[in-house]
Amino acid sequence: MQPRAPTHDVTQLLQAWGHGDQAALDRLMPLVYEDLRRIAKRNMARERPGHTLQTTALVNEVYLRLVDERKVSWQDRAHFFAICARTMRRILVDFARSRRYQKRGGGEEPISLEESLVLSGRPGADLLALDEALSGLAALDPRKSQVIELRFFGGLSVEETAEALKISPETVMRDWKTAKAWLYRELGGNKPDGA
Repeated sequence: MQPRAPTHDVTQLLQAWGHGDQAALDRLMPLVYEDLRRIAKRNMARERPGHTLQTTALVNEVYLRLVDERKVSWQDRAHFFAICARTMRRILVDFARSRRYQKRGGGEEPISLEESLVLSGRPGADLLALDEALSGLAALDPRKSQVIELRFFGGLSVEETAEALKISPETVMRDWKTAKAWLYRELGGNKPDGA
């Protein structure tokens, strides 16, 4: 694994890009590519075997959507990865909706939440049900929904999530625990001990 680019280099390039310097995006992508690929790989590992969307294609699709992004006032590295996590979620959900439309559903498994960073390690977890539940949670408590989104789709650590949301790591953990319990209930799972 390549060493992570210094945060200030990424932040400077993001800010330059946000101020209209398109060349800054070209300099930024090599610095963040491996992190994006790692996040995409984690997301793809939860998909069903034989998924036609591959890790590299997911990263490339994120890049294409970012190129068109004009209204983001980039703050820092954590903010960038938060936006990338949200973008990956949208891409995967759009892909799943398209696939469901083509196949008309059937045989879907409920999502199983774990205490670890990843909510579901099983391929074939129902991404659409999770997306719907997260949208419901966002209507009730946007921050808790963002915590799940950043940690699940973005693969951010507790500290990175805290930095992205400008809250304490302790608050992230409280929100994570509460949001997981809420999602368990919404997805028809069993509430975990201590959640």
